[in-house]
This record gives sequence, C-alpha cells and structure tokens, in this order.
Amino acid sequence: MQVAREARGLLGAVRGRLRGRDTALIAAGLTFYAGIAVVPALVLSLGLTSWVAGADTVHRLTDRLVQVLPPELGAPGAVARLAEAGTDLSLVEALLTLLPISLYGEGLRRALLRFSPEHDRFTAWRGRLLALPMLLLAPLLMYPLLLVADLLARLAATPGFAAALGGFAAGYYAVLFALTFPLVWTFRVVAAGRLRWRAAVAGALFTAASLSGFLQGFVFFLALPLDLGAPFGGLTEVGGVLAVAFWLFLLQFVVLFGWLATQALDERITRGTPAQS
Repeated sequence: MQVAREARGLLGAVRGRLRGRDTALIAAGLTFYAGIAVVPALVLSLGLTSWVAGADTVHRLTDRLVQVLPPELGAPGAVARLAEAGTDLSLVEALLTLLPISLYGEGLRRALLRFSPEHDRFTAWRGRLLALPMLLLAPLLMYPLLLVADLLARLAATPGFAAALGGFAAGYYAVLFALTFPLVWTFRVVAAGRLRWRAAVAGALFTAASLSGFLQGFVFFLALPLDLGAPFGGLTEVGGVLAVAFWLFLLQFVVLFGWLATQALDERITRGTPAQS
C-alpha cells in the first residue's frame, strides 16, 4: 500500500508538471536535435570501440548483430554501413562528429529547462560541453552491447521458447545497462539544477528500463509486414525514414517523462530529509 501511495504521488506530481505545457511540441524539438546527433554518435562510438578492441572485432560482432535484425526497412544494411564508417573513422573525422553530437546536449538542456523553475545562461554552450564527456565511456558501453549481439545470434539459431525469452532478456538488460550511466549524467549534470544522486540514479534506472522496452518494441515493429510506403505514394524510403523519426519522437517522450518522474522523486526525498542546522 505504501508503494502504491508513493507511485500515485509521483504520478500526480508528473501530471502537475505537464499541465499547461505542450509536451508533444517539446518532444518534437528534442527529436530534431536527436535526429542530427544519432548517426554521428553511433559512428563515433563504433570508431572509439574499434580503436580499443580492434576493427576486426567490431566488424565480427556487428556482423553477428546483422544476423538477428529484421531485414525490413534495411536495418541490417544500415548497421553494416555504420560499422564500416566507424572503423574507417580518422582522427579529424572523429573530431568533426563532436559538433552534431553536442547539439543533442543543447537540445536536452533546453527541453528539460521547460519543466524546471531554474534560470539558465549560456544554455546552448553549457548543454553541448557538458554532454561531451559521456563520449569517453562510449567503448565501455558499446563493446558489451556488441558482445551481447554475439549471444543473441547464438540464441536466435537455437529453437524453442527458452532461447527466444533468453534473447529478449539479454537484449533488454544490455540496453538498460548501456543507457543508465548516460541518463544519470544527463539528469545530474547536463540538466540545469542539481538533483540528489539518489533521485538521479533511481530516475535514470527507471528511464533506461522504459527506453529499453521501447527499443525492443522498435525491433518488433521492424519485423512487421507493413507497407510503410502506402501513405506516401509507394515511396517506401520516405515511409521508412518517417517511421524511424516517429519512434525517435516516442523515445524523447520517454526521456521527458523520466526526467519529470526524477524531479518529483527528488522533491519527495528533499521533503523527507531533515533540515541542516
């Protein structure tokens, strides 16, 4: 009962923060920044991983990932091209990717400020610069994901419900692990204001779990026999791009909701902490 009351209290606080704000428009703006940053971020992450683990290792593991991705919408080919671009990345090209990647940090800080009473100066530069240190951990986060892809390929070749369930669990928890620290950094450092660490970690875990679930749903969506070009005069490429953009939009919604829940949790923790004399 206590847990249910706490959950209702957090949901009520989130609804209060959403009142009077066009969350869909804020999420759409954040999607614009994410759309600019996502490909350079993946390329740089694969490039940094190849510098640490070796290009051959990255190619071998991404080839295993390609084997388990649905062929619809050209997902396997896209992953293969990303791996090729990442392993061929030069130092100058790596530095050039920092500009579009940093724009997502700016977008995050701007979007999260819409739900905060904080006043901020130099929002764009602060968001960009504070987001860049997360890239130092890219190999530590990307390499385990690639290792899980190897496990997923083996499980996909094994018939039976247990193998399918194991593959889902492995993919879900691997993505949850990879997203948790970047979200802690985002909520605690990139966003204006300073949340308590307890709230930032708990909120990041909740948000990472939700994002991982939505990404699993996206993989399932890719496997559906849908004619995405039908609403666009048969132009499947246009339908595919817009479908990916729509899922990216949903992911930004999840990030915003996770931030609001983290804010609400931080306030409840603050109210429960005795004042310092």
